Amino acid sequence: MIRAAKPADIEPLMALWLASTTHAHPFIAADYWQQTAQLVRENYLPRAKTWVYLHNQQIVGFISVLDERFVGALFVDERLHGHGVGAALMAHVQQQHGWLSLEVYEQNLRACAFYRKFGFSEAQREFNEETQAHTLIMNWAAAELRYP
Repeated sequence: MIRAAKPADIEPLMALWLASTTHAHPFIAADYWQQTAQLVRENYLPRAKTWVYLHNQQIVGFISVLDERFVGALFVDERLHGHGVGAALMAHVQQQHGWLSLEVYEQNLRACAFYRKFGFSEAQREFNEETQAHTLIMNWAAAELRYP
């Protein structure tokens, strides 16, 4: 089941975010994510529209959209990777928006493949000075917004 996040969800969201982002990015020092946690908790999550995926009444995944167009987070409990949680969350936001953008680490091959499966395409490649890793900016447009 997918529902809008509530303020009371912040602790489970942060725990899922920290575990998932550390696991998904082994090429970045884990302490970078710990140092970033406060910014995520106090700035990004409060500004975003966030939806959670519940399994057995527990949050096992979430997606956040900033400024009605930027997917700032999509994280799923690693035990449920490949079980449709991320797909359901992505489909949910794609139904609500005509155009979306996101940034993903190029070395996160699983995530890059996932986003391509959902119609995202690479718009640019950038170097992140803080993490010393390349990221891809990927965009998606609903079928009615695409041009031949």
